[in-house]
Amino acid sequence: MTQTALKIDPTRTAILIMDFQQRIISNVASEPEAVVRNAASVLDAARAAGIPVIYIVHRGGPFAEYAPDVELHQGVAPAQGERVITKTKPGPFSTTALDVTLREMGKDTLIVMGVATSGCVLSTVRWAVDVNYSFIVVSDACSDADPEVHRVLTEKVYPRQGTVINADEFLAAL
Repeated sequence: MTQTALKIDPTRTAILIMDFQQRIISNVASEPEAVVRNAASVLDAARAAGIPVIYIVHRGGPFAEYAPDVELHQGVAPAQGERVITKTKPGPFSTTALDVTLREMGKDTLIVMGVATSGCVLSTVRWAVDVNYSFIVVSDACSDADPEVHRVLTEKVYPRQGTVINADEFLAAL
């Protein structure tokens, strides 16, 4: 069976980069430097291709109070004019206007990157499927405190309903 090369249509696609906050990356990411570097390469390529980037930041629970380490990691800082949406639960759809924002933008395909694979990423892909978005998880631009959980989700669970690629494959698909 031959596999068709993945093509990403920038006019229908948005990047979701979730919970790339300093404290979350340092406490949850199994390889913090690598996940930031991979996410940054995806962001650079997406911006060059005209794909909008939406940042999702967590401000609930232990992140409700402001502290410098709840800010976004400087390695993946938003560019001028990029949206930053604040959520209070693990997934961004339930406590924000993300769905309305994406529909107003005419986007039906989501490129998903996040920390943690078993938290915000899992919640996002499940909800996205329920409300008819296609999704592409960039596996090496996601991380989890438990590498085995990350592996199972990206190799076994997510491919059942969407696409899973790495950052280099994303670059090639553009």
